Amino acid sequence: MKSFQVCTCGEPLQCNEYPTPVPTGSEVLLKVIAAGVCHSDLHLSDGYFDLGGGKRLSVVERGMTLPVTLGHENVGEVVAFGPDARGLRIGDRRLVDPWMGCGECGVCRRGDEQLCTKPASLGVFRDGGYSDFLMVPHPRYLFDIGDIPPERAAPLACSGVTTYSALKKVGPTLTTDPVVIIGAGGLGLMCLALHKAMGGHSAVVVDIDPAKREAAKKAGAVAVIDGGAGDAAKQIVAATGGGAWAAIDLVGSTATVRLGLGSLAKGGKLILVGLYGGDITLSLPPFPMRAIALQGSYTGSLTEIAELIELVKRTGLPPVPVATRPLADVNAVLSELRAGKVIGRVVLTPA
Repeated sequence: MKSFQVCTCGEPLQCNEYPTPVPTGSEVLLKVIAAGVCHSDLHLSDGYFDLGGGKRLSVVERGMTLPVTLGHENVGEVVAFGPDARGLRIGDRRLVDPWMGCGECGVCRRGDEQLCTKPASLGVFRDGGYSDFLMVPHPRYLFDIGDIPPERAAPLACSGVTTYSALKKVGPTLTTDPVVIIGAGGLGLMCLALHKAMGGHSAVVVDIDPAKREAAKKAGAVAVIDGGAGDAAKQIVAATGGGAWAAIDLVGSTATVRLGLGSLAKGGKLILVGLYGGDITLSLPPFPMRAIALQGSYTGSLTEIAELIELVKRTGLPPVPVATRPLADVNAVLSELRAGKVIGRVVLTPA
């Protein structure tokens, strides 16, 4: 099988060939049908996350072993499984939840494997789907997509469940007040679509790219704001009628976090999702005085991905632009994503 791998951080992915693995125990072997390209793959191929102040979090020091096959948004067809795998048939098409933990600790047993302190995520700590075949350790990570086209289902494994989980953290004001969405890339447009599907009141979308703001406007945002404008925070406060009860930052930079916090109403919450990088220095008294909160949100749980799939089956596919490209184009796609040229999502389709 052919796999596109990070062999040296900071260099293009290399195409390597390996024997197709044979599943044992509870393992399931999938022939990859669709593999979404995520902005996180840029950080993983670079080999670090920017912590600000010249500091970096090395993904190798965090436990990523090279070479590793990237790709954590995957749909595949079951082609083989071990004797302990249950509930599957050859030919089944399944979405793969990539956010795996050890499966044994208290966090994993309660269903929050994405928060396990011993992560085993696909495309990070074990080989992912930029390949002809993908090995999954247990059927519990596989979800029936029904009639959803594989290329539309694949992004649900990351951009879908990540934004769904963040929207759930908004709480009851989701349906009564505007939500601010910072970032109108693949995550932002998915968040906007799911916000509507979940009965959200309205959404104000912020981005520095006019093309992405236009895409958000066409997708139903009640207002779009240039995040680079000098009065962007004032514009957000005005558009939300006095400040946001909830803002979701899908970028995660120094500038966007400052903008998000500066746009909150008293009692408001900033939910930080994006991993762009940076740092901030905060004065502490305004937090209790304004009763505001800053909460991180990392991907989503097994329960949430199941809820998301049921939501999509019930309300229809999120109208997010999805382009398909051959797997061999992966390095070109990553370059386009890095340059900010991708609207929506790109999904790779192995031949």
